[in-house]
Amino acid sequence: MDQIYIPKTRIPGYEIGKTVLIKPIEETRTITPFYYNIKKIEPVKNIIIEKILNHLHYVDNLIITGSFLDKGFHFHDIDLIIIDDKKLNLNKIRKDLEKLAGIEFHIIQLNNKTLLQGLNTDPLFQAMLSKFVSKKRLVYKIRKQINYKLLDLHLLKSKTLIHGFDFLKGHEKYNLIRNMIAIDLFLKGRKITTENINREIRKHFKVDIKDIKENIIDRTIINKYKKKHKKLFNKIMRGLKIGS
Repeated sequence: MDQIYIPKTRIPGYEIGKTVLIKPIEETRTITPFYYNIKKIEPVKNIIIEKILNHLHYVDNLIITGSFLDKGFHFHDIDLIIIDDKKLNLNKIRKDLEKLAGIEFHIIQLNNKTLLQGLNTDPLFQAMLSKFVSKKRLVYKIRKQINYKLLDLHLLKSKTLIHGFDFLKGHEKYNLIRNMIAIDLFLKGRKITTENINREIRKHFKVDIKDIKENIIDRTIINKYKKKHKKLFNKIMRGLKIGS
């Protein structure tokens, strides 16, 4: 910007004294995303992913996760995790992205230390990051640490299904069931992935995942859900008692 270079051989039409407009050249960014545990994704989703990564090129790392990455177009929003130490205006970022993509966004910001802590202690966080797309390659090793207070809080949220079954939408019911099963897998020391969670749901409740999401399951699931919830609750209470 300090100097403007003019070629010795002038381009025809650019004589001395000609009024010209000076503007910056748009930077061309090529960000190659990393796909974790994703075998196939729809082309239109790839276009959205590229737009998100290019728009947030200035953040240290970015993770796209959630139902957006599942097969089909049944997602209601896009979940983003921004990994960066500097303070960012998440509200402005959310509004800009929603204007860019025409989809609702849920955004949280973490640093690398908090990210690893979440993976070590939080089964719901592990479930969320069992499949994702990131700006940079993300390498981590989970060292499980059981925080019974955190598990109790998560399980309390899942109790909503028992009292609000008739009022909840299909994707809300699925999320509550998924969260409870993720806690169960965590306490059993099993790997938490979408595939494992869905397999356990089908095995324990004898229902199809698609039927849950489309809200065409009946109330017969409630009794099995109550028993599973109570068993997990008692297990967590024993852990809290021993810990105290």
